[in-house]
Amino acid sequence: MAFHKFRADQLFDGYRLLDSQQVLITSKDGVIEDITHINDAGDDVQTFNGILSPGFINCHCHLELSHMKGYIPKKTGLINFVTQIIKDRHFAENEILQAIEKAEDEMLKEGIVAVGDICNNNLTISQKAKARIRYHNFIESSGFLPQLAEQRFKRSFDFFNEYEKLYTVPKSSNSIVPHAPYSVSEELWEKIIHFPNNQLMTIHNQEAVGENELFLNRQGEFLDFYQSLGMDASFFQSSGKTSLQTYLSKFLPEQQLILVHNLHTSAEDLDYCRQTAGNQKIYWCLCPNANLYISGKLPDVDLFIKNNLAIVFGTDSLASNHQLSLAAEMRTIRDNFPSVKIEQLLGWATINGAKALQLDNILGSFEKGKKPGVVLTGATFSAAGRLL
Repeated sequence: MAFHKFRADQLFDGYRLLDSQQVLITSKDGVIEDITHINDAGDDVQTFNGILSPGFINCHCHLELSHMKGYIPKKTGLINFVTQIIKDRHFAENEILQAIEKAEDEMLKEGIVAVGDICNNNLTISQKAKARIRYHNFIESSGFLPQLAEQRFKRSFDFFNEYEKLYTVPKSSNSIVPHAPYSVSEELWEKIIHFPNNQLMTIHNQEAVGENELFLNRQGEFLDFYQSLGMDASFFQSSGKTSLQTYLSKFLPEQQLILVHNLHTSAEDLDYCRQTAGNQKIYWCLCPNANLYISGKLPDVDLFIKNNLAIVFGTDSLASNHQLSLAAEMRTIRDNFPSVKIEQLLGWATINGAKALQLDNILGSFEKGKKPGVVLTGATFSAAGRLL
C-alpha cells in the first residue's frame, strides 16, 4: 500500500501538540494509519513549516447568506443587522447560488471539512449535493407570534424533507432548530423540541444585551424591533430570568446543544447550566469575527475557560464576516485573549467541533481509521491550507 507521510515544526493530533520528530502517516485517500518517530518513518516524508492539524470544523455558518458579503455596515448592532437580513436578503437566485459556491470553495481552501449550517431555504442543496464538505443542516424555525406556530413549523418541515433527500449523499444530516429565544413562541418551541429524532440542536444565544432585558423585565430594544415588524407583542410576559435561564430547560435531556455567540453570557448563567443541564452535552460556539463585525464586542472567553466549557468555533455568515476561516477566528481570539494556548484553540477547531456535530468517529483527530483531512497552518494563524 502507498502512503502519504507528513512532518512539520509541530503536529497537533486533535488533543496535544507533538514535536517535529513525529510523522503523520496516511493512506493515499487520507485514512490515518499512524503517527511515528522520524527514525521509523522510512523514506518520502514531506516536510512543512508550521503546524499540521486535522481538518477544521465550522460549527456555525449561514452559507445561504454568502451573497450579502459587505452589504450590511459594521458595528450597527444586532437589531439593525437582523432587520437588514430580513428585508434585503432576496437577491437574484443565480447570484445567490454563485456566492454559495464561492463561499464553499473558500471553506475548502481554509481547511474546513465539516460545517453546521443554518438553513432557512433550500438554496444550498444543489451545492451540498456535491458532497465536498460534510454538513449538518440546521433547518431554522422562527415565529414570535403564537398564531403563526403551525404555519412556520410546516414551512421548516417542508424544507427539512427537501434536505432529507441529501441522505443519498452520505455527508449530510439534518435537524429542525429554534432560531433564537426572542423569535420562537411557546407553541413553536413545543413543535421543534418534540420533532422525532431531533437529537442535535443549536440556537443563537445571548447575542445582544437586549435579549436578556426582554426576558428579565420586558424592556429593551426587542420591543421596538417587534413593533417595527408590525407584530403585537402585548401577549409576551417576562420570566424575570435571563434568556438562557428561561429557555434552557425547554430542551429535552437527550438533546445535544450548540449555543452560538454567547456574547452576554454571565457567570450566573454558567452556574445555572451546571445545576440544570445535568449530563446534557452543551457546546459553546464562538464566532468572534462576526461579533466584532456586528457589535464590536467579544464574549468573555477567559470566563468560559475558567468554567471548563466545551468550546467550538463558527464563522457565522459572510453577511457578518470578511471570510469563512477558522484560522482567522483563532487569530482573533489569540490577539484578544493572549493567555489562550495554541493547543486549546486547535482543540476547539478540531476534536471539539467534531464532537459537537457528532462526527468524532470519523473527523477531528489523527486516530487510526479516521479520515479527518490534513491542514497546515502557522502559529500565528495567519492562514491555513488543506494538504489532504
